[in-house]
Amino acid sequence: MPYITILGAGSAVFSRQLMTDILQIEGLDEGCFALVDIDPVRLELAHQIATRLIAISGKNWSVRASTERREVLAGSNFIINTIEVAGLDNVHYDFELPMKYGINQCIGDTIGPGGIFKALRTGPAWLDILHDAEELCPAAWVLNYTNPMSILTLAALKGTKMRTVGLCHSVQGTSEQLAQYLDVPLNELEWRCAGLNHNAWFTELRHKGQDMYPRLRQRAAITEIYEQDPIRFEFMLHFGAFVSEGSGHFSEYTPYFRKRPDLVERYSRDGFLGGTGFYAKNWANWRKENDDEIRGMLAGTQEIPLERSLEFGSYIVEAMELQRPLVIHGNVRNTGLIDNLPDGCVEVACLVDRNGVQPCHFGSLPEQLAALNRSHMAIHALMCEALLTHNKEAARYALLLDPLSAAVCSPAELSALFDEMWEAERAYLQPFE
Repeated sequence: MPYITILGAGSAVFSRQLMTDILQIEGLDEGCFALVDIDPVRLELAHQIATRLIAISGKNWSVRASTERREVLAGSNFIINTIEVAGLDNVHYDFELPMKYGINQCIGDTIGPGGIFKALRTGPAWLDILHDAEELCPAAWVLNYTNPMSILTLAALKGTKMRTVGLCHSVQGTSEQLAQYLDVPLNELEWRCAGLNHNAWFTELRHKGQDMYPRLRQRAAITEIYEQDPIRFEFMLHFGAFVSEGSGHFSEYTPYFRKRPDLVERYSRDGFLGGTGFYAKNWANWRKENDDEIRGMLAGTQEIPLERSLEFGSYIVEAMELQRPLVIHGNVRNTGLIDNLPDGCVEVACLVDRNGVQPCHFGSLPEQLAALNRSHMAIHALMCEALLTHNKEAARYALLLDPLSAAVCSPAELSALFDEMWEAERAYLQPFE
């Protein structure tokens, strides 16, 4: 009977989906959800929707809720991390201050100035949680969903003894999109993908043994298809591989698409396809809408979706608890898994069974793709140094190396931006003072 602790459960739409997924597992008829959030109002929403989901499932699951994680961590088999640390108070700083220096971000929560400062706010709390877990439930598997994925997962793997895997939906979601772009059935598309979170590369695409990249390049010439993913298609045409993250967010990882206003206008589109400040301008509203959505479900004015999602969390639980092996793509330590990348956090295929998450050796990436990954892995390493040793200057160096920021600003400008962001967010950076 699994005991599953969900941290940051007040993000009730996401925790609702994860619980829905787990309750959809055939044959897993009993267990316990332990919900944790420091916001008692949002925690209560999550508690209520969990109770409703269990009732609908007809299964013998129970639910606990607490604002104090140490009250519920003991005995956990799985810890699902979805925490957000002071995001609402700082998302405008993460976007507006870099924009003042010409650094144009669309999402800005995993890389660039926004991602670096989100890591600085989130990392200390994340490591404190894991140190509690080392004491209270050392055998648990930790499933991390919180961004910045690569930085936080690497910090967990280097700084604690907890068995941790970072989970995202970008690889499985992109494989679906590729099947649509190619107009072939998803279950007939063969592919290999590896690299970093949001920068994993589909190095092979085949259908019935035939290389699909010539067809994908032809399809990219069709305006209606190109316009669905302009930056990813543009990158594929020049670098030879399709990337796992959507156009808008991926554009922040490179120096090519956002360093000048004319390039933003040429390659970006509204919303998730590259809209300037899209995340910062909408996140507060999204959060309110998500909470209102849960209230509507509880009031009976909105339908409660019961479909199982693509998120890997429930499939990991199913594979381990019910001995149903499968392959996922997880973020894990690069112990020689990708031959031409250094030690760090990589995203590769992983076998999951009763023995846990077991990463699979990939081999070497095409050098042009590995080079892009290495530039970010240096930033991840510096951010881990910052988080594990409370070294503020390591974070400054990370910003100086960020590809998009460096394409726009001089070292002196980036250092000044770092100081300005630090001062604006200082109240949430106390562990480094």
